[in-house]
Amino acid sequence: MIQVNAWAIGRDPQCWKDPEHFFPERFADSSIDFKGQNFEFLPFGAGRKICPGIHKGTTTVETVLANLLYCFDWKLPNGMQKEDIDMEEQAGVSLTVSKKTPLSLVPAKYFSDCSKMWPSTNAMGNFNTRSLVEMLS
Repeated sequence: MIQVNAWAIGRDPQCWKDPEHFFPERFADSSIDFKGQNFEFLPFGAGRKICPGIHKGTTTVETVLANLLYCFDWKLPNGMQKEDIDMEEQAGVSLTVSKKTPLSLVPAKYFSDCSKMWPSTNAMGNFNTRSLVEMLS
C-alpha cells in the first residue's frame, strides 16, 4: 500500500514559497491547475481519479467566506488581543493538520440587511449563505 504524505507536500519549500506562514493571497492571482498536473495538489487526486466535487467545493467555500466577511465584523472574544492567538499546530492520524486551540471569533452584524441578499434555498436545495447569516445574526 502506498500512502501520500500530504502534510509534507503542503509544507515543501520547493513547491510553496514560505510554506509555514498563513498567506492565502498566494492563490489570488495564480493559475491553479486542479486537474492533477501539479504535484502540490496530489492530495485532491489526479487524472481520472481526481475528486469530482473539487470545483463545486472550492466555489462554495469561496462564496460562503466572501459573504460572511461582507456581512459581519469579526472580533476576538472577551478583549483578547491578536497576539494572544496560539498558532501552534497539532498533527492527527489523518492527512490533515489542525490548530491545537481552535480560533474563536464573535460575529457582529455589519451589513444591516444581509438576509435579503440571497434566496432561502438554491436550485439544488443545498446549504446556503442566507441560512448561515440568519443563524449568526
